[in-house]
Amino acid sequence: MLNIWGVILYLRLPWITAQAGIGLTWVIILLSSSITGITGLSTSAIATNGKVKGGGTYFLISRSLGPELGGSIGLIFAFANAVAVAMHTVGFAETVQALMQDTGVSMVDRLNDIRIIGVITVTCLLAISMAGMEWESKAQVLFFFVIMISFGSYIVGTIMPASRQKQARGFFSYRADIFAENFVPGWRGPEGSFFGMFSIFFPSATGILAGANISGDLKDPNIAIPRGTMLAIFWTTISYLIISATIGSCVVRDASGSMNDTISSLSGECLGIGCNYGWDFSECINNKTCPFGLSNNYQTMSLVSAVAPLISAGIFGATLSSALACLVSAPKVFQCLCKDNLYPGIGFFGKGYGKNNEPLRSYLLAYIIAICFILIAELNTIAPIISNFFLCSYALINFSCFHASITNSPGWRPTFRFYSKWLSLLGAVVSVIIMFLLTWWAALIAIGIIIFLLGYVLYKKPDVNWGSSMQASSYNMALSQCVGLNQVEDHIKNYRPQCLVLTGAPCTRPSLVDFISTFTKNQSLMICANVITGEPSPGPVDSAKSSPHISWLNKRRIKSFYHTVAADDLRVGVQMLLQSTGLGRMRPNVLVMGFKKNWRKAQPSNLENYIGILHDAFDLQYGVCVLRMKEGLDISRTMQAHVNLGFETSTEQGLDTRSSTTTTAAIDTSLDPEALMAMSQPTSVFQTRQGKKTIDVYWLSDDGGLTLLVPYLLSRKKRWGRCKVRLFVGGEAQQIDEQKQELKALIGRFRLGFQDIQVLPDINGKPQSEHIKRFEDLIAPYRVSSVQKDGQEADETTKEFSWMVSDEEFETFKAKSLRQIRLNEVIQDYSRDAALIVVTMPVGRRGACPSPLYMAWLEIVSRDLRPPVLLVRGNQENVLTLYCQ
Repeated sequence: MLNIWGVILYLRLPWITAQAGIGLTWVIILLSSSITGITGLSTSAIATNGKVKGGGTYFLISRSLGPELGGSIGLIFAFANAVAVAMHTVGFAETVQALMQDTGVSMVDRLNDIRIIGVITVTCLLAISMAGMEWESKAQVLFFFVIMISFGSYIVGTIMPASRQKQARGFFSYRADIFAENFVPGWRGPEGSFFGMFSIFFPSATGILAGANISGDLKDPNIAIPRGTMLAIFWTTISYLIISATIGSCVVRDASGSMNDTISSLSGECLGIGCNYGWDFSECINNKTCPFGLSNNYQTMSLVSAVAPLISAGIFGATLSSALACLVSAPKVFQCLCKDNLYPGIGFFGKGYGKNNEPLRSYLLAYIIAICFILIAELNTIAPIISNFFLCSYALINFSCFHASITNSPGWRPTFRFYSKWLSLLGAVVSVIIMFLLTWWAALIAIGIIIFLLGYVLYKKPDVNWGSSMQASSYNMALSQCVGLNQVEDHIKNYRPQCLVLTGAPCTRPSLVDFISTFTKNQSLMICANVITGEPSPGPVDSAKSSPHISWLNKRRIKSFYHTVAADDLRVGVQMLLQSTGLGRMRPNVLVMGFKKNWRKAQPSNLENYIGILHDAFDLQYGVCVLRMKEGLDISRTMQAHVNLGFETSTEQGLDTRSSTTTTAAIDTSLDPEALMAMSQPTSVFQTRQGKKTIDVYWLSDDGGLTLLVPYLLSRKKRWGRCKVRLFVGGEAQQIDEQKQELKALIGRFRLGFQDIQVLPDINGKPQSEHIKRFEDLIAPYRVSSVQKDGQEADETTKEFSWMVSDEEFETFKAKSLRQIRLNEVIQDYSRDAALIVVTMPVGRRGACPSPLYMAWLEIVSRDLRPPVLLVRGNQENVLTLYCQ
C-alpha cells in the first residue's frame, strides 16, 4: 500500500479530477486498477507455483517464461524502479519547494531548488536502504501511520465549514452543484486528454509488485504475496475513488485566492460556479491567471485538510516511502539478474555484502540513475516515462501466467486458484494497447529494447535450465507437429536426407560431424550415434554420460541429436539403431559412416561386422554414405582416450580409429564429463569456406538420385556456395556430344543447376598394369584356393578360410575390380584439386562378394586422393522428381 500510494495521490489526483472530471477520473482509476488487479492475480498464481526466492518480478517472469523474456524484463523493471525513485523524490522536493515559497524562502529558483532538495533527499534514502531491510521496514511503518493521519485530516476537512479564506481559494465544502460541474471533463493544456491523464495517473497504481520484489526477505512469500498484493490493490483503489469524488464535490476548478473577489452591485457578468456562493472569479478565469482551484493548484489537498501541515506530512510519508521501496526493489531485482549471468558486464553489480547479502553496488547504480532523472525536475515529464515501462512489465507478467496455463505442463500447479488464463491474456493485450495509446514512440522504444535483449539471449544461449513454460510450449508444438506428420504420406518433393551418423563420441570425429551438419543444418534430421560395447544395458549413469556429448555439439553449434545404445558387439548395436532410431516421420533414411582405413589389420570378425553393417543398411532401405579423408577422421589419440580393445585399433583388434562406427565406448569410460567439457573444439576443413574449387561428382549408376542430391544441397550452403559442381558420367566415345546434351537436359529438368557435365568414354578402359599389380598385392593376404575354402570337412582349417577370397570368386568379380581400379585412375587425373569428391559407391551382393574383396574395392576407389571422398549409394528410392506434383 505504501508503494502504491505516492506523489500522484496528493499532488496530481485533484488536478486529474479537474481535467477529466469525476466520471472519467473514476474510469481512469478503475482501468488502472483492473490492469493491476489482473496482474496481481497473475503474480499470485506464479508466486505460488513453487518456492519464490529473491529477485521479485524478474525471478517470477524468468523462471516462468525463461531467460529470453525474463532477462529483458528484469533490466527494464529494475530501470523503471530506479526512475520511480526519481519521480517520488521530485514530488517530495516539489512540496518542500512550495512550502519554502509560501514562507518566501528560495535557494536559486523553482527548478533548481527542486533539483537540490531531490538530490539531498535521495542521498538520505540511499543511506537508509543500505543500512538493511530492518531499518527500511521501521521507516515504512512510521510512514504508514503518517499517511493514515493525513487521510483522516483530509476527510475531516471536507466536512468542516469553509472559512472565507478557503472559499476565496475555491473550497466550499460539499456542494451538489460543484459535484455536477466537476463531474464532466474540463480539458486544458497539452496534457488535456483521457490518455494524457491516464499516463500521469498510472504510476500511482504501479506499486503492486513491492511485495514480490522483496520476496527473498519474506517469511512465507507463497501466502504473503497473494494476500498482501490483492488487499493493497483493493484498499488503495477505494482510497483513490473516495478522494477523487470528495475533492471534486468541494473545490471549484478556478479561484483567485483574493478576499476582495466577492460579488457586488458593480460586478458585471459572473463566470464560474463560485458565483452561486457569492464569489466572482471572472477576471482570472477570463485571463486564465487563476492561481487556485483544482485546475491550477497542485496543493489543493492541503487547502481542504483540517490541518494543512498533516497533508504535507502525508506527502512526505507517501513520497519517501514509495521512493524508499523502489530504491530497495531496483537493486534486489538487478542483483538477481546479475547473478544469472545472462548479459555481459553486469556481474560486477551483483556482489552482496553482509549477512543479508545486500547489493551495495546495485544501490549505487540505482542512486546514479535516480539523480539523472531528478535533474529533469518535472513530475509530468517523468511519470509517462515510467508508465510505459511498468505497462510493459505487467504485460509480460500476465503473458507469463497465460503461457504457463495454456501449455498444460504438469509442473504448473499454483496453490492460488483465483486466476484465469484468459483474463491474464486480456490483461497482457490491454497493457500493450494502452502503451501505444499513451506514447507510441516510447512504446516502440520499450518493445525495441525487449526485442534486442531477447535476441541477444537467444543468440548467446546461456547455460540455464529453469523449467520454463517456453520449454513446455516447445515440447507441445514439437509433439503436435511430429504427430501431424504421420497423417500425410511422404512425397518425393519433400524428401530430405535424414542422417544417422555413426560418430561414436562426437568429439572424436569432428570432421565427420561438421561435414554432415553442413547440409543437414536447419534442413533435415541429424542423429549422432554411439554404440557402447562391453558394458551393462544403459541406465541413469549412461544418460548422464550423454550430457557432455550433447553440450559439445551445442557448443560447436551442431544441430543434432545424440543417441547411445549398449550392445554385445558393434553390428548388433547398429542394427538396433537402424531399426529403432527416430520418431514417426522423423526417422533417418541415410546411414553415414567413416571409412575403415586400417581394415587390413583388423580381425576377420570386425571386418565382417563393418561390411555387414553396410548390407544391413541396404536391407532396411537406407541410403549409405562413407566419408574418407586422407588424414583420417578419428582424433581420439590426440585426446589421449583409451579405446575399446575389442573394436578400436590401438592394437590389431577393432575398427579402424578412422572409422565412424564406434565402440569408442572407451571414450565414455576414460574421459570424465568435466574433462570432456573442458577440451578445446578442434577445427576441421569443413568449418571454413571452400573458395572457388569444385565439387566433383562421379555418377556411375542410378541409385535414385542421392548421389546428385547431396552435392546440390552442399552447393546451397554459404561455405560451399562458390564451388562449381562438375558431373562426370561414363559413356561411349562415338556418342559423347549426344550423351552430353541428353544429360544436360535431364539435369535441367531436375533443376539441379549443374552446368559442367563431362562424359568419360575411357572410364571403362583397362587400368595400368602397375595399378592392377598393386590391387592384387592388396588382396593377396586374403586369397585362398577354392579347395581350401569350399572343402567338405568341417574342421577348424576350413572354418578359418570361410571369410577369405577364393580364386573362383576373384575371377568372377575381376571385371568389377578392374572397373574400380580404372575409376581411381580417372579420379586422380580429373579431381586432384577438388574441394570434395562424390562417387557412387560400388555394391557387392551379400553372400556372393567376400568382405575383404568388397573392402578392397572401397579402398582402391578412394586411395591416394588428397580431397575428402564421399562414397554414396542410395536405396533405389527416387529422391528427385521432374514433376510439380
